[in-house]
Amino acid sequence: MEKQTISSCATADSVTLYWEPLTDAPGKCFYRIFVDGCLEAQTQHTHYTMTGLQPGTGYGVEIRVGETVLGNCRAETTPRRRRLDVTGFGAVGDGKTMNTAAIQKAIDACGGEEEVYIPAGIYCTGALRLHSNMALYLETGAVLQGSEDPDLYAPRIWSRFEGVEQECYQSLLNLGTLDHGAGPNCRNVLIYGHGTISGGGRVLAEETIRRERQRLKEYLDRNADLVASCENENTIPGRVRGRLVNMSNCEDVRITGLTLQNGASWNVHMVYSRNIITDHCVIRSAGIWNGDGWDPDSSENCTLFGCRFATEDDMVAIKSGKNPEGNWVNRPTRHIRIFDCSSAFGHGIAIGSEISGGVEDIKIWDCDIARSSNGIEIKGTPKRGGYVRNVVVKDSTFPRLLIHSVLYNDDGEPGPHPPRFSSCTFERLVLTGVRLEKENTEEVRPIEIEGFDEPGYEAQDLHIRDCVLCGPIHEVVVNNCAGISLENLTCKELL
Repeated sequence: MEKQTISSCATADSVTLYWEPLTDAPGKCFYRIFVDGCLEAQTQHTHYTMTGLQPGTGYGVEIRVGETVLGNCRAETTPRRRRLDVTGFGAVGDGKTMNTAAIQKAIDACGGEEEVYIPAGIYCTGALRLHSNMALYLETGAVLQGSEDPDLYAPRIWSRFEGVEQECYQSLLNLGTLDHGAGPNCRNVLIYGHGTISGGGRVLAEETIRRERQRLKEYLDRNADLVASCENENTIPGRVRGRLVNMSNCEDVRITGLTLQNGASWNVHMVYSRNIITDHCVIRSAGIWNGDGWDPDSSENCTLFGCRFATEDDMVAIKSGKNPEGNWVNRPTRHIRIFDCSSAFGHGIAIGSEISGGVEDIKIWDCDIARSSNGIEIKGTPKRGGYVRNVVVKDSTFPRLLIHSVLYNDDGEPGPHPPRFSSCTFERLVLTGVRLEKENTEEVRPIEIEGFDEPGYEAQDLHIRDCVLCGPIHEVVVNNCAGISLENLTCKELL
């Protein structure tokens, strides 16, 4: 058995372990976790959290499958941080007082051995800016409530939205400064606890779009054909919306244990960033158009696990820029790991459609995304350029597997060729053949693959094996593909 790397992340009283599944296992395994030589627990998931630990203490961890050692590591809790209670800086959690200045003062005062502490209550605020070497802790019952007023997210900052760099309103939480030609400028941040970070939601989104449409009126009137080519009339003015949490040029950021909800657009967005972990969170955006959940964008080594989604758009959207800018910025998204996630509703897990910088080395396993509309999806427009390659999806449930061309948000100068979709493996999937869209269900084909019709840009080297196709429609559609294999597909009715 090949030894696996056991990764860990810690707080003062907990250590979360995570690892990749065995490559040659026929499905889920029972993993046994030993701590300092004693059996701690066993699980079928590829992560486990030890709680009730002592601060600043090391533990020897070994994970076994049967009697065989899968891997081991030395995990250590952090020292206890000194808390900076925001109420001591003048914040009031009454759901009415605007606390932006008070909370920002606590953030600015936070040193590397401290954490900003938000006790129970509803703390209204505008945009906040976090910095390197700090922590933000939300107590049970604490709500960091973003304002619905766009003025409280001004001035605008340089950001990236749908693959294009531009000035956008600030997000509720802002980390780092965007620079596609540079490395990280914000590092070592922990955002955690048991509370809720809630944005201005639909009201903020609609008011932001209304104001931007008014500001751009002459431009939009002169470019009616461009507006008509977009997804809808909100697409262009909607690109200035902030996110709930935006990380630009960040490194070593963890978000854990929280409810993240109702950003004006996407909830968690990382751009030109690396080593971002999001775990054990609930991510929601009900009723918010274009309300993605978790979007790694030209970023590397991003890990998502143990999270539950209820989003109006893609639960996960993996991106890397839009032509022509994405081509010349040329920062791919790669080394993404997603496991043990589930959905109440949403579009599903998507790669694209902005992929001009390339997407590679994506692994997804142990996910239940049955309650979604698109399931597992790879998408791009014919003029997008870029590539998607080396994707592995296994041991999960989706409504369908969808690889295709889309036409929305296709503005921008065309690339010289279509994208390349290649070297993807899908195994041991349950494809229900029933999509969920706003509580309505529809029977769909469980597998639809449509490559590009330009010679040499067909979907290539795709392997689908040991999958179960449920529902009344068992039709598999494959067009414009080269080197595709379908092995051991089983058809049965969904119980």
